[in-house]
Amino acid sequence: MSSSPSKLSRRTLFAGAGTMGALAAAVGVLPVAQQTALTPVIKPKPERGGGYELSAHVKQYYKTTLV
Repeated sequence: MSSSPSKLSRRTLFAGAGTMGALAAAVGVLPVAQQTALTPVIKPKPERGGGYELSAHVKQYYKTTLV
């Protein structure tokens, strides 16, 4: 039993490319879920300097620098 390998013709290639383009265009016009904007909490400026704050991001950085 020998089976012939499937040939990719130009017609098949362009049909597939056209289908992908149509799908991409359809996805582009779908309504997007409304995202709520997060407003950052603005803290008052320290009176005597020292505005450094040990946040979770800074703690994670310090963990990566441990030897």
